[in-house]
Amino acid sequence: MALLAAAALLCLSGWVSLYIILCNVSGSRGYEWNCRLVTLLHGILAVCITAYIGYVDGPWPFTHPGTKNTPLQISAMMLSLGYFMFDMGWCVYFNTEGPVMLAHHTMSILGILLTLWLGESGIESCAVLFGSEITNPLLQARWFLKQTGHYETLLGDVVDVLFVLLFVFMRVFVGGTMLYCELISPRPRFYIKCGGVAMYTLSWVFMVDIGRFAIRKGKSRYRFWKDQHKEESLVLNGHEGKMD
Repeated sequence: MALLAAAALLCLSGWVSLYIILCNVSGSRGYEWNCRLVTLLHGILAVCITAYIGYVDGPWPFTHPGTKNTPLQISAMMLSLGYFMFDMGWCVYFNTEGPVMLAHHTMSILGILLTLWLGESGIESCAVLFGSEITNPLLQARWFLKQTGHYETLLGDVVDVLFVLLFVFMRVFVGGTMLYCELISPRPRFYIKCGGVAMYTLSWVFMVDIGRFAIRKGKSRYRFWKDQHKEESLVLNGHEGKMD
């Protein structure tokens, strides 16, 4: 256990060091810009590693929940544990996130710690990491587009649509299937199952906010299209009048 604690601190130090380096290299961009670069890197790394674990290294999380942790699973969880501790500290210090995101980070940290301590159910934790982090690059891209003035473009619309669709598919449908397999399997321990229910419930809390955002975005784009269509009609009628 002492070895795991040392590894977690080492990963935390790595993420903190990366953040400090980015702040020194591009300090003019601001603290949040550099923190989101760290978040983006973690999201890409976590998705790549956990995808390899689930699809190549195995076992398949839907059929083998509750199995013993493998070295690669432990490495992936350590990497994310260090990041979540860094980001949790950053969010609390700068007071940038609400209670829902802080609850997500807290449950992620506790869930990984529990899985490492038990020495089992690592494949489920990696599957949850994959499902929760796969939308992260799109979320960060949306923020960077806003900061650079490119959000109100076709690219911004594409990023938003992909984010909403991917979130619904991974968190609600795939996540619901994963939770069902977890609950009916006799292998995972009771508190691991409770953790799965808590994470899935939190996904629905996020889903409510995303649903509201999608409705607002749809109404905004519809009004924009309607106004643009009206302007084009006025211009066209004006030209027809001149031709007469």
